Amino acid sequence: MIPASKPILTRGLAAALACLGVGTLAPGGSRAQETPASSAPPASVQVDRGSALYGRPEGGDAAKLAPVAGPPLATAAAKLPLDKLKVPEGFKVEVYASGLANARSMTQAPDGTLFVGTRTVGKVYAVLPQAGPDGKRVVKTIASGLHRPNGVAFHDGALYVAELSKIWRYDDIAKHLDGGEKPSLVYDDLPKDEAHGWKFIAIGPDNKLYVPVGAPGNIVMPPDTHAQIRRIDLDGKNAEVVARGVRNTVGFDWNPKTKQLWFTDNGRDWVSEDIPNDELNVLTEPGKQHFGYPFCHQGTFTDPEYGWGHSCSEFTAPAGLLGPHTASLGMRFYTGAQFPEAYKDAVFIARHGSWNRTTKLGGDVVVARPGPDGKVASVEPFLTGFLQDNKYAGRPADVLVAKDGSLLVSDDYNGAIYRVSYGQ
Repeated sequence: MIPASKPILTRGLAAALACLGVGTLAPGGSRAQETPASSAPPASVQVDRGSALYGRPEGGDAAKLAPVAGPPLATAAAKLPLDKLKVPEGFKVEVYASGLANARSMTQAPDGTLFVGTRTVGKVYAVLPQAGPDGKRVVKTIASGLHRPNGVAFHDGALYVAELSKIWRYDDIAKHLDGGEKPSLVYDDLPKDEAHGWKFIAIGPDNKLYVPVGAPGNIVMPPDTHAQIRRIDLDGKNAEVVARGVRNTVGFDWNPKTKQLWFTDNGRDWVSEDIPNDELNVLTEPGKQHFGYPFCHQGTFTDPEYGWGHSCSEFTAPAGLLGPHTASLGMRFYTGAQFPEAYKDAVFIARHGSWNRTTKLGGDVVVARPGPDGKVASVEPFLTGFLQDNKYAGRPADVLVAKDGSLLVSDDYNGAIYRVSYGQ
């Protein structure tokens, strides 16, 4: 366990450093963080350390920044920003499904049924693979009244759903798409912190369920129960920590060649507009690696408050940088056969987009190409157009390689799923 360094900066001094933009930007960098929507408090109000606004400079343009609240209802299909979305030549983007308010993490059953979690409306949806009589895909609400059921994973006929502090299993879910089925509790040894409390879950090649526990605030010294990724047996037993120093991952997948876990991680806020970057990390030694938080960010920048006495060389450096405040969330390796060979085993990443940056960044899907050394050789735009004139027309939250090889993209701002195909 890496010892905690004693905080020696006051909030006011940390804010002053943030205003000065202390630190240097690594090449190719950029950052952003996802956070619950809330209004900015008056400058005179003391901000709790668990708040996304903790550490925000009290004057200037930074004081005007606050989380971006999405529409309360799903956008009508005819009003979705399809005409604004751009993809590379040869690709096509279309609406796959609409009417899923706050659509977030996705998983798909072998028969093509798509399951979608949410973060703010307490629902889990099922999108049927066949279109209805009106030509649109049927969306069913299979669960409601849950607390931040962001994470979903499908395995052996069962749907796993992660709330803020509990993981449930809905057995034989294909028989219960109209809701009402009582789930079985799988795991509840999880904190109840709202800050970074929503979960992304997935089942690895080892048939273990992986679940993250985010840091309980923007920049804090996390207890041993936080800032980590755990894995557990599918029945909830034998939990173990496989990665530490992880501030907030809301997306991960396994490299199809190496079977190693890759994950996105949101960088801290209020150092400056341009640092630190969000990270794309690789777990090569489960249980042995620390990825830096709260001591080091983006592999090169020691924290103004917690970095004293530490060097970034103590921690596992990221495989790639994903931009400052871009809120890099869902990611998947491309394992389909529909896209050109150049996309084989590339990583598609949904960048939800910044809110704590005067010029917004992200709000897109990028493709990262791993090099032979295990590091990211390039990060390129793939699906763009959600960010228009510094305002969001949509916000990608997750990506999923569908059974037919197309790429599905969830948009929690509009409550929609898009489908990107090639040569069709």
